[in-house]
Amino acid sequence: MILTVTLNAALDLTYRVPRLLPHTEHRVDRSAERPGGKGLNVARVLAALGHDAVVTGFAGGPTGETLRRLLAETAPGVTDALASISGTTRRTVAVVDESTGDTTQLNEAGPEVTQEEWVAFEDRYVRLLAGAEAVALCGSLPPGVPVGAYAHLVRQARARQVPVVLDTSGEPLRRGIAARPDLVKPNAAELAALTGSTAPLEAARDARRRGAHAVAASLGSEGMVAVTPDGTWRATPPRPVRGNPTGAGDAAVAALLAAWHLPWPDRLARAVALSAATVNAPVAGEFDAALYEELLPKVRVTVA
Repeated sequence: MILTVTLNAALDLTYRVPRLLPHTEHRVDRSAERPGGKGLNVARVLAALGHDAVVTGFAGGPTGETLRRLLAETAPGVTDALASISGTTRRTVAVVDESTGDTTQLNEAGPEVTQEEWVAFEDRYVRLLAGAEAVALCGSLPPGVPVGAYAHLVRQARARQVPVVLDTSGEPLRRGIAARPDLVKPNAAELAALTGSTAPLEAARDARRRGAHAVAASLGSEGMVAVTPDGTWRATPPRPVRGNPTGAGDAAVAALLAAWHLPWPDRLARAVALSAATVNAPVAGEFDAALYEELLPKVRVTVA
């Protein structure tokens, strides 16, 4: 099985409006409610690709109960190993402007995690690693969790020879990358914040020097770039896809995990095609399977 960790899980609310305008009321044409957080999105995509996925992290309060119920109802193939906490799981709101395809995102901070809850989670994580083929550490840290938490979890995985992917930002990424994860998957903005460079290839090389075994950076509609021990590549989609980009990076992580043993050019092609197919889906954690099959052979992968 593949283990995904979402320390700051969320209940994702998606609203679609004909046109988003400030200082006005809006009629919501369509809405959706889904279990969210980066690692949960990764797990749902992995399950849709035919892999056994287990999710862990924190869930609490009425929102956490709703998240777990929806996870059971909407994510067949995903096993719930979330840890219960006293705080209440956060919500995120995505408002999709259907006239432009643009999305406005509102994210709550998350619940306060106690020291006792964090220690109990560490024990749970180590037990889950025993049956894991790989682990993905995803998203922000909720209040109360140590800023070096991902670095610690990376080291725990490496000590047990479990491949580990890190997908976070800011100081948790800076500290986590020093623990030498097998792969980090930042987006362009996160990579620039880490390294100070706005040139993605240069920044990815810098991130690898900081400790990552490999770096695969999402560049939005421009695809991805990867700096690895086997070489450096750039993957470009055949055309841009309009829609909701929330979860596109998570789909890339899922694709990279699902194709772990394939050559890097093949892994990147799958990640780029799946990201684009996710943009065309109504909510994060889902993808347009027909579009994925259409785009995959058309993704252009070149030596960078």
